[in-house]
Amino acid sequence: MFRLVPVCDALRMGWSFTADLQGFPAEAEAWLLRDPVRSTVPLTVLNRIRQGDEQNGMLLGWYTGGGAVAGVVVHTPPFPLILGDLPGEAIGALAEALRGREVRGVSGPRETVAAFGAAWPRPVRDRMAMRLYRLGELRPHAVDGEARAAEAGDEELVVAWYRAFFAEAEPANAGVDPTTPVRGRIAEREIVLWEAGGEPVALAALSSPIAGMSRIGPVYTPPRSRRRGYGAAATHAATRSAIDAGAERVLLFTDLANPTSNSIYQALGYRPVDDYASTHFG
Repeated sequence: MFRLVPVCDALRMGWSFTADLQGFPAEAEAWLLRDPVRSTVPLTVLNRIRQGDEQNGMLLGWYTGGGAVAGVVVHTPPFPLILGDLPGEAIGALAEALRGREVRGVSGPRETVAAFGAAWPRPVRDRMAMRLYRLGELRPHAVDGEARAAEAGDEELVVAWYRAFFAEAEPANAGVDPTTPVRGRIAEREIVLWEAGGEPVALAALSSPIAGMSRIGPVYTPPRSRRRGYGAAATHAATRSAIDAGAERVLLFTDLANPTSNSIYQALGYRPVDDYASTHFG
């Protein structure tokens, strides 16, 4: 059965885990902050937990090697286990340490995800290839309409669009209730709506800057409003909001199976950083 390792074990070689954010050592977060771009997902998840997102079954892990933290993982079920850049010897050790814990999937750098999948006892059911992009210079994007921050009165619409986004882009997470995180993100002014003809036609979210880093996502346009540039317009507006909030590094992920979205984001000024993957187990 999976066992939490006491925090004091962080001084040893290998993996340590805690289910308490207060037990997550400063050295582990400093390891993430050394590269906010490649650590964008665990950093934003930690920030949302601090903002009050309830996470039942949360697990934070850090790998110690050579007398220092050399890797971090974050798991907030039912979402996949988030893998950072891990040394090769840490991946098999992680799979062994997590035996007995329900891990439905993993997400992270492509090679790390593949190595973990090979070491995990359950077979891979499906895999999504992703690419991390970073903004170079934001380019103009002209389309009819205007942007505004989502407000409390938009909660029902935004929740419905989040559900539709999960069903279409992340079916493994389709059963997740987005109401609480949506409410929090609206309060933090992290959701941008693009309006045309007096009604919302697209959505793009941004994360509050952490160490000068912000990530765009999700981006969603309902089917009836697609192919009119609204999703790109919402992304442009959310990117501008992130820059205005102090972000020096603005990021986003794309599904490599969707060439349209990849070309749209590159047209806005985003450039590839590295390839990532998300795998779910059978």
